[in-house]
Amino acid sequence: MRDVCVVGIGTTRYGRHDQQARELMASAAEAAIEDAGIDPERIGNAFFGNAFSVAEKQGHLGPLIMSALGLPETPATAVEAACASGGTAFHHGYREVAGGFADAVLVGGVERVSMLDTLTATTYFSYGSDYTFEGGNGCSFPGLYATMARAYFERYGATEEDLAAVAVKSHENATHNPVAHLQKRITVDDVMSSMKVADPLKLYDACPFSDGAAAAVLTTTDVAKDLGAVPIHVDGSARSGTVASLHDRDDLTTIPGTRRAAQAALAQAKARIADMDFLEVHDCFTIAEVVATEDLGLFKPGEGAKAAVEGRTRIGGELPVNPSGGLKAKGHPVGATGAGQVVEVVEQLRGEAGGRQVDGARRALTHNVGATGGTVVVNILSRRD
Repeated sequence: MRDVCVVGIGTTRYGRHDQQARELMASAAEAAIEDAGIDPERIGNAFFGNAFSVAEKQGHLGPLIMSALGLPETPATAVEAACASGGTAFHHGYREVAGGFADAVLVGGVERVSMLDTLTATTYFSYGSDYTFEGGNGCSFPGLYATMARAYFERYGATEEDLAAVAVKSHENATHNPVAHLQKRITVDDVMSSMKVADPLKLYDACPFSDGAAAAVLTTTDVAKDLGAVPIHVDGSARSGTVASLHDRDDLTTIPGTRRAAQAALAQAKARIADMDFLEVHDCFTIAEVVATEDLGLFKPGEGAKAAVEGRTRIGGELPVNPSGGLKAKGHPVGATGAGQVVEVVEQLRGEAGGRQVDGARRALTHNVGATGGTVVVNILSRRD
């Protein structure tokens, strides 16, 4: 296995776009290639996360993106793993370079759904669940995560106000992120007075549907030296799974795939969760961030919600979580989310994150979840001087 590093990143803003998915992805990819300072002809393969190309009545997205980049002969694969599509694309690219199959790989993700009405978009999203038993019977993702929230409340005594603290923190961070979808400060009262989406979750407990794309160039340390780039090393990258259907699980307050993927990635990195300077976790709903911080080992079961209320996950706190604003406020362009987490980490480790910069950040973890945990990807990145 060869050492792998990120040498270039690119992203669009998150929100509503008129451009097609291929154009958004090509824009982010071009920025990543330029940032890396690499000859595009040196890129040996490409992987792009995308979950809902059906929204544009378009499949086989990879070659369209590479053609738009002027690289039609470079092989490219569209990766579908629901909301973990971008993280899975990154993991495949990592393995391609680490395994010696290519010296440089382009990875990323893209989604465009804003042209859909809410019912259609929610229906498409439900295809990532066990549609036969969940989405097809009216249980959308808000309903599934609301079920997890209710189970968490009953077991640990947490409240809706506790979850509201997560949303307030994420929105505050997003006001310092120029590409964030929701750049608006909110209060606990704002969260509590917002409309119910699926009891006990409210509008401000949920992430927005977003369009957007993010990309990164992965290569070896030797190539990075040739380029004169500042390499951000991939110390660990691991995937795991969880029983796909929520109703078939023994415990609704945890996602076992997160624990397994984190343990594997940390073992690769020879690190502990306490060694991380910040985390970018999958917070499609506020309860998802709470559960993630516990499954990753940051807090004991039942303590994640309390930690958010106490401010331990704020920038400047014990261990900042989602300085980007997370899915909750930065936005959730489904296929791009995992790749966008990597972009945020690289900006932070380079010291380029502006008002949301985590002081002295040297090592961080990304956590990307598909559906309610059927797919989980955890990556650990670091800067070594």
